[in-house]
Amino acid sequence: MMAEYACTAEGSRGRLWPEEESAFRAPFQRDRDRIIHAGAFRRLKHKTQVFVEHEGDYFRTRLTHSIEVAQVARTIARALGLNEDLTEAVALAHDLGHTPFGHTGEDALDALMAPFGGFDHNAQALRIVTSLERSYACFDGLNLTWETLEGIAKHNGPVVGDLPYALADYNARHDLELHSHASGEAQVAAVSDDIAYNNHDLADGLRAGLFTDAEAAELPIVGDAYREVDRLYPGLDRKRRRAEALRRVFGVMVSDVIDVSRARLAEAAPENVEVLRHLGVPMVRFSDTLFGQLKEIRAFLFSRMYRAPSVVEMRRRVTMVVEQLFPLFMARPELLPEEWKADVEVARDETARARLVSDYIAGMTDRFALEQHKLLSKNA
Repeated sequence: MMAEYACTAEGSRGRLWPEEESAFRAPFQRDRDRIIHAGAFRRLKHKTQVFVEHEGDYFRTRLTHSIEVAQVARTIARALGLNEDLTEAVALAHDLGHTPFGHTGEDALDALMAPFGGFDHNAQALRIVTSLERSYACFDGLNLTWETLEGIAKHNGPVVGDLPYALADYNARHDLELHSHASGEAQVAAVSDDIAYNNHDLADGLRAGLFTDAEAAELPIVGDAYREVDRLYPGLDRKRRRAEALRRVFGVMVSDVIDVSRARLAEAAPENVEVLRHLGVPMVRFSDTLFGQLKEIRAFLFSRMYRAPSVVEMRRRVTMVVEQLFPLFMARPELLPEEWKADVEVARDETARARLVSDYIAGMTDRFALEQHKLLSKNA
């Protein structure tokens, strides 16, 4: 049974382009299905989470990360009486706008796009689902419900001040009320993102040998998990010991969010989702204690993983790839695929052309970007 502050299919604000409803799928289910069938979602399979896609088959990619986020989000949504379908749709879509090479690619593209409005992966996700996906006869994009679009746009909370152009352009046509907090479902998707990457970055860093189990066990939460495993299963082999410990870390984060959020929702007692949106603070969050502990874990991962020499060297190499592809396509748009040339030819000015080139590069997988860079460098 859903809570009174949950989003419901009956209460949805609908789609920008009206459609006949499905006889057997609720609107948010259709959103989820459209996201899963989108080309941008499939390409997440070969996009970096931390390690570039070709560095190993066991490391997370953006696709596996998104699936893990959705799994966590459904668990939390169910516990809080929220709409699981909407929560899952937002969770699966939240990283659609990521460039090849993860945040490294985003930083490089943002710098290149600075004269043309910058680049933001959250705004790019909205641009993809409202414009760049072109599989339907009657509209560009996926024509998702207002609630799903809101959750994508407000992944990091209310958006105020100067808006990224991708958000500003769409919001002018379809007001997503960017100044308010998102629904509880979208808040769950956002915190589930934090839970997933905190846990799997520890796992991937350990697998890559960037730090040891003993070093990880010195961290808050993680150390308690290892000690509990050692107490219950003395002498357990390293692989199982690590998996059991990280599974417990995962559980601690999920339980903390559920307990804290239940208490906050019970105290605020929002009578519907509109009241929840305008409470002025997020209802779904970690406890202050756990949040402080996670900051210690993130600081450790930053120094030992994200700034590890091997990772920094790969960041340097892939930054060069993006930095060289962008001006090449700007100067020689004839190198773009046929389906992109028509849009470039009618681009009003340099800014419009730059945004199309940015869309093209942002949509590349790691593998394709590296292949294109190698091919075009030879023929330049």
